[in-house]
Amino acid sequence: MATPIEKIAEEMAGVRQDLHQNPATSYEEIYISNKICELLTAWGIKHERGIAVTGVVATIEGQKTDSGKAIGFRADIDALNIIEETKHNYPSKIKGKMHACGHDGHTATLLGAAKYLNETRNFNGKIHLLFQPAEEGGWGAGRMVQEGLFDKHPMQAVYGFHNWPWMKFGKAGVCAGGIFASVDEAYIAIKGRGGHAAVPENTIDPVVIGSHLVLALQTIVSRNVSPLQQAVVTIANFNGGTGADNIIADTAKLTATLRTYAPETRLRVEKRFHEIVKGVCETFGAEVEIDYRRLYDPTVNDPHHAAFVGEVLQDVLGAENVDVDCTPTMAAEDFGTFLQHKPGCYFFFGQGTEGGKTAHDEPLHSPRYDFNDKLLLPGIQFWARLAEKALPL
Repeated sequence: MATPIEKIAEEMAGVRQDLHQNPATSYEEIYISNKICELLTAWGIKHERGIAVTGVVATIEGQKTDSGKAIGFRADIDALNIIEETKHNYPSKIKGKMHACGHDGHTATLLGAAKYLNETRNFNGKIHLLFQPAEEGGWGAGRMVQEGLFDKHPMQAVYGFHNWPWMKFGKAGVCAGGIFASVDEAYIAIKGRGGHAAVPENTIDPVVIGSHLVLALQTIVSRNVSPLQQAVVTIANFNGGTGADNIIADTAKLTATLRTYAPETRLRVEKRFHEIVKGVCETFGAEVEIDYRRLYDPTVNDPHHAAFVGEVLQDVLGAENVDVDCTPTMAAEDFGTFLQHKPGCYFFFGQGTEGGKTAHDEPLHSPRYDFNDKLLLPGIQFWARLAEKALPL
């Protein structure tokens, strides 16, 4: 016979698949926000909505609250601008929108934990459940903080996790210090002089200049950053030309993503990026415009809370299944904004399969990706165990 928490996990699989069919991107997550509030209301959990437009914050009090303590659990709720290519029977109903990063699963897991914790209340203090919008480039965490999240809902620590297709289901990984990198974006517009392709000597070819830039910018990592520091510089887009094969265009545009951990490395990468782009363009006689944007800071786990999360994960999964010194990623995550204001921890929950060829094994942001509903049960168990262990009766 299924245990109460197993029954909740089964129920949440249906909720997750419903959320999957109704995705929305940053600050447009009306359906999922409404569904969260509908369920919280049905379960008698007090909550407020509208923080950071579509965000929801719920609060559950334990059997006792005289500890005076409170902690926060976070789930992101937004989707991506991706056309879904999965083959399951609950695809997105919204053309061009898809839950390709598993935020539907993060939300369903936290909702399951909300139901369980509200029914049991085996803790002394308060649990704040943070349903955060706009993680995918919309800086939803920062907006929640700016709108008074921690003033309205004081808490001593905040926690979150991300499903991880590159790790097998039943495994988890956590580490002290940085786990997700910072991310900056840069937009380059090269202004040359176009003309006929047969007389290139009369032009300033922005495609040739852009090609030099692609190569020169790679020397930032290989020659300007210590091999002992992490850095990534990737040119993700290069658009030039008119479509004709005999015309040299006036302009070319490139976009880049730049990722680091150490603040001094981030400054170094940014400085060299500007110097190289301006220098190469000047060498060829072209003008250039650079729009350099700092986005997310790195997500840095507090060592004490990382160790504590490791203990909780071992309680749920077994010590042999938890890597307490896992390898960080150069991906980015705005949960780091919360950790700049409160100590806490972010970690990986494995969802990949043994065969490695299912939608659960597809990389995040793939149009063929899907959250693994088997992860709902250990996810809910983790949140419940964390609450009871952090705020013991």
